[in-house]
Amino acid sequence: MLNRFAPLVPLTFALFLAACAGHVQQPQPQQPIADGAPDSLLNEPSARDLADLTDDQPYQMPSLSDGLLERGFELVGTPYRFGGRSLKTGFDCSGFVGYLFKEEAGIQLPRSTREMINLNAPVIARNELQPGDIVFFNNRGRGRVSHAGIYIGDDQFIHSSSSRSGGVRVDSLDDRYWKASYIEAKRVLAMNTPAHHPLHR
Repeated sequence: MLNRFAPLVPLTFALFLAACAGHVQQPQPQQPIADGAPDSLLNEPSARDLADLTDDQPYQMPSLSDGLLERGFELVGTPYRFGGRSLKTGFDCSGFVGYLFKEEAGIQLPRSTREMINLNAPVIARNELQPGDIVFFNNRGRGRVSHAGIYIGDDQFIHSSSSRSGGVRVDSLDDRYWKASYIEAKRVLAMNTPAHHPLHR
């Protein structure tokens, strides 16, 4: 009797294994899990998004420099005066820079260019200048620092030049004299803290 059913045993066993294998290989449905997930998981911010939210320096700098330069342009034509640092007296170069930084960025700068250039502020490469950076010069590459201005973009800077050249004016860093006289630039606005804000007029 057992011999009659012996040939059917391997066939039955093979069908059983095939059925089990087919059941195991069926993938579990994933879509309902995703559909039911919270929006915060579906739209999780990337590392770059988080960096943009936490690093606000690029947003502070333009607001400070914009107010500073806007006020500077209003002063174009103000007479040069050695030792001057106000609208009443006129400005020398360091007086002009110091006036704008105090009035528009709340930063008290040293009185002389020799002290300004020694400020503990980031030194900026010539090809990385941004509006608001202070640029320093000497006399055609000779001697110590003797002049300062504020970079405004497009290779130009605003400064109180001299009585002969009309006081506060805009010049190009590519001008032969200023190109030869250029020493370095510093990003003094980076010294500003969140407690200081530009004074709005």
